[in-house]
Amino acid sequence: MSPDRSPGGAPALGSRRPLRTIGLAIAACLLVVLLGLSLVVGSAPIPLAEVIAALTEHDGSPTHITITEARIPRTLLGLAVGVALGVSGALMQALTRNPLADPGILGVNAGAGFAVTLGVALSGVTRIDQYLPLALVGAVVATIAVFAMAGGSRGTASPVRLTLVGVALAAVLMGVSQTLALIDPDTFDRMRFWGAGTIADRPPGTLEAIALPILAGLAIAALCARPLDAIALGDDAARALGLRLGLVRSGVLVSVTLLAGAATAAAGPLVFVGLVVPHIVRGITGPRWTWIVAYSALLSPALLVGADVLGRVVVLPAELQVGIVMPLVGAPVLVALVRGRRARNL
Repeated sequence: MSPDRSPGGAPALGSRRPLRTIGLAIAACLLVVLLGLSLVVGSAPIPLAEVIAALTEHDGSPTHITITEARIPRTLLGLAVGVALGVSGALMQALTRNPLADPGILGVNAGAGFAVTLGVALSGVTRIDQYLPLALVGAVVATIAVFAMAGGSRGTASPVRLTLVGVALAAVLMGVSQTLALIDPDTFDRMRFWGAGTIADRPPGTLEAIALPILAGLAIAALCARPLDAIALGDDAARALGLRLGLVRSGVLVSVTLLAGAATAAAGPLVFVGLVVPHIVRGITGPRWTWIVAYSALLSPALLVGADVLGRVVVLPAELQVGIVMPLVGAPVLVALVRGRRARNL
């Protein structure tokens, strides 16, 4: 039975559907505003009229080149990476029934990042098309490792154990990655900003390289979102509704791997993006994963692009990478979740 319906099938009193729809429209407007700010704001502010002129009447001037070759690719990459991390975070929380889960905290991003670092150290790969497959493989291996180690001898992984194992594995992989970078500083000097987490100055073709994995991951996520609502009621209830739990969970894992792996290959090991947004939107959507995923697809890129814009202005004329700004936002939220009643009852 839908949470929006009464036992008799009529709309429940105080249904959230109109509020959800209005909120989704507001989220879309917020995303558009922040995307616009990303084109305008920077070390050299550019008027909106000049941005429009660069799009409609490009004259080859330095300002127009900055807009079309730097800010637009950076903004579009922030949009793609934000969507990927937000949706994968929501799916991870639904799969594990863990409000503290996201690909960063559970070590998925660290696994992808470690695989890229290993590839750079062993074979000197530096192009996105070369290390994207490595990132996807690393994400898969890290996911399997976290679930295997957290499951223990009984094969069941509690939310707390998943979180602790994921954080520990991420710390180990990041430590090894940094060690490899110190051993070969010349090679890794070209990827130092990637290691910090950034959507600026990415190699040409980055967005094109990750587009297909992200689109495939989003398509799978769309297919899995509604069954996740039934799984949230419990495995027995889901089976009674005729769901194939193994198939749905496998689909979620494939989607998370594609989304998190592609995002990490493009922008480095960003954390907290998929953790913050699902908790913000639950106050509007309630425990409906179809809506949580939809909101995450809009608000996560808004958060990432907003953090990137903030990083451009707080230390002018220099910039802070978005991978540095995001923990300043996400860490307080994680502390609040750990102290909250829902997390204490895990």
